[in-house]
Amino acid sequence: MSLSRHRRIGTGLAASTAATLAAIAALPLTVVAAPAPADAAAAREAASWLAGEVADGALPGPFGSPDWGLTIDGIIALSATGVAVPTRQAATAQVAAHVRSYNSYDDWGIEGFTDGGATAKLLYAAAAAGADPTDFGGFDLRAEALSLVAGADAGHQRGRITSRTTADSGPDASNTFDQSFTVLGLARSGDVPQDTVDFLVRQQCAAGGFRLYPDTGDGPSPSCDEQAGATLDVDSTAMAVQALLAAADEGATGAADAADRGVDWLVAQQHSDGSFGGSGPTTGANSNSTGLAGQALAASGRHAEAARAAGALRVLQLTTSHGGEAAADVGAIAYNAEGLTAAVGSGIDDVSRDQWRRATAQALLGLAQVPLGRIGLDLPPSSPGPTPTGTASPTGTASPTPTGSPTPTAPASPTPSASASTTAPAPSPTVSATAAPTATPTAPGGAGGLPTTGAAITTYVLIALLMVGGGSLLLLLSRRRAT
Repeated sequence: MSLSRHRRIGTGLAASTAATLAAIAALPLTVVAAPAPADAAAAREAASWLAGEVADGALPGPFGSPDWGLTIDGIIALSATGVAVPTRQAATAQVAAHVRSYNSYDDWGIEGFTDGGATAKLLYAAAAAGADPTDFGGFDLRAEALSLVAGADAGHQRGRITSRTTADSGPDASNTFDQSFTVLGLARSGDVPQDTVDFLVRQQCAAGGFRLYPDTGDGPSPSCDEQAGATLDVDSTAMAVQALLAAADEGATGAADAADRGVDWLVAQQHSDGSFGGSGPTTGANSNSTGLAGQALAASGRHAEAARAAGALRVLQLTTSHGGEAAADVGAIAYNAEGLTAAVGSGIDDVSRDQWRRATAQALLGLAQVPLGRIGLDLPPSSPGPTPTGTASPTGTASPTPTGSPTPTAPASPTPSASASTTAPAPSPTVSATAAPTATPTAPGGAGGLPTTGAAITTYVLIALLMVGGGSLLLLLSRRRAT
């Protein structure tokens, strides 16, 4: 299968048609804009709902405080659709002002830790939002990400994004989502090192799918095929395919072939109704997995399959005709059919609203169908023109001042939200930074990572209870990427 997204159509004109063409050319020219696809309209409705959930420049987590991982997912979604530009700019400014709240444990009073996956996601998001990744809130995210990539002395772990810590915290928790964001972010902000691409490719099994975690209980395994019984994951594969397509565009070797095999595997996983399921607790058909897979299918030129995925997503979207008790939330996308039924019957309550935010941010990517490698570069269908240029980074880099006892959100999840730029960053929109909300510190990566955007609220409650017990902070740190 060819992954070429650039086709040339050559036409030879017979001499006998010259007069007809000349006559047509003499007629007055009327340019009619092509109507936006129905899926693009549905994506904008979803993004508009999500923008309405933003408060003080951030999307809230399950406990009400800003969730920077989820906010990044929202920025990616708004960038993909061109919706609510001022809201996206304000959110970008707030994330830039809280870089260390997201990719370190500084807010917990624990210094010397930098989360590799969160840093890679920040790098990608800054570029896709049109900001300068080398000066985002005063941080050079590209340099930080490169410094966290394992070097030649790491053996088969060479090229892996890792976390930096001053203490021995056990095996690194980075995964295929983190590695995909690393490749995407580096490709969009300059050259992408071949080592980072090679490590990502090693997470692909011969069947074509990618595993989520490079590590086993015995430690890092050299490749997917060398891990007995490796679980292949739709979400991880969709992310990897898109990252490899971006790397292939930058000339990385082996990337296009691996993306080819990955998308073939994805097609084989698609359900008869067009939907997808993930792995582990997300095995059932859900909008998160369907959104990412549909986006990857579109990026790979598999448009028929991508259209089927979009159809499955539209079924889960609240509309004016079947919103029921949730009519005020038209545009939002349910995580699954059960969630939709409950909302139509009883509305979206405060507990389930967190799941709807996470589901919508990722699901709408399968409706917009702008590849992760092109968000911020390609104008969304029927989107407004470019916004004024400037710098998206706000003045200052203040982190939130912790208030009271730390209330954690979910452990950092491996991460679409949650966006990036090429060798030369795209023009940056002018951002008026709003006042930073007072935030309760969250673990790096927050709860907004793409693979767990539809996670049940029970997870967060259990984590909160764990934090009450002595020594449970260490448990949180060591399991920050558990799905």
